[in-house]
Amino acid sequence: MTQLRGQQLVSKLDEDGTLTVELADHDVPAPTDTQVVIRVEAAPINPSDLGLLFGPADIENATFSPGKIVAKMPEAAVRAMKSRHGLAMPVGNEGAGTVVAAGDAPAAQALLGKRVTCFPGGMYATYAVADAAMCLELGDDVSAEQGASAFVNPLTALSFTETMRYHGHKALVHTAAASNLGQMLVKICQADGIPLVNVVRSEAQVAILKDIGAEHVVDSSKDSFLDDLTAAVDATKATMAFDAIGGGKLVSQIMTVMEQVANSGAAYSRYGSNSPKHAFIYGALDLSPTVLTRNFGFSWDVSGWLLTPWMGKLGPEIVGKMRARVLAELTTTFASNYKARVTLEQALSREAALDYNARRTGEKYLITPAG
Repeated sequence: MTQLRGQQLVSKLDEDGTLTVELADHDVPAPTDTQVVIRVEAAPINPSDLGLLFGPADIENATFSPGKIVAKMPEAAVRAMKSRHGLAMPVGNEGAGTVVAAGDAPAAQALLGKRVTCFPGGMYATYAVADAAMCLELGDDVSAEQGASAFVNPLTALSFTETMRYHGHKALVHTAAASNLGQMLVKICQADGIPLVNVVRSEAQVAILKDIGAEHVVDSSKDSFLDDLTAAVDATKATMAFDAIGGGKLVSQIMTVMEQVANSGAAYSRYGSNSPKHAFIYGALDLSPTVLTRNFGFSWDVSGWLLTPWMGKLGPEIVGKMRARVLAELTTTFASNYKARVTLEQALSREAALDYNARRTGEKYLITPAG
């Protein structure tokens, strides 16, 4: 194939704590036997992408120039990220575009000229390379923008319910629930008959979820939050939570309420109830420490959750069914909404970077490399 040359966003952390995020030229490698080269048309900025793009760097006081951001990383983070010092790392987990070159394998050749969505990393670029097995062909009636977010949020939401079943739970609590992912989870739980408690942070977010049919929505900014949460957990008997916030005391409050509901009418035990309670922290919208006040007995677990390892636990049969469901419901259950669309260079402007790095619910950005 003719040598393709493009641009990609890379993030580099130096040993002295200098973080440089810039738009760099690069030669696109020729695809191997099972690989394809995709001309990227749309790629979302997810919180998981921001972890590599900026992490906890001080973007507010960064130096901005065309196609480049230079910021300082906190000393503790510099030490923790020693293994990435000096590496210019491509960013962008997922996206969609058209296959313009393919390896010799039949599966790769079959995608040539097709619009696909994929999850290979390095999607904030004009061209990206992916294994054909990682790509899903989009229908003729599905645009690249509609297909760009077909992996991270849809498979995460579906994996929440599969994780719930894996551990033998029957109902869920979800925080930051008005997000694109949260709205998908509401629709999944409605369709599958799973009781769901949605925790949000404003009346406007309550309205968003009520408008799509959510039954239990509680606002953590209200004085009545704990009472409202208790009523919702009591109604659903939820014993598993997925938390996108990470920092603060919200996980502890949820576990405490679960224990109170489990203990209602039960005989007293100094060890608490036997009801298993599990909270998974899967996000870091709040980078402060997670604070647990252990007044929820001894039958509990708080742990981290990542999509790829959990798909490995669930196995290829379940993951295959999830992928098929995403494709079938891509423009309905799994549709994503975007606040703004930016080019690769615009994504590194001060106005855009500060806006999407604020990680506000419902304010997702989409990178469209071709403009």
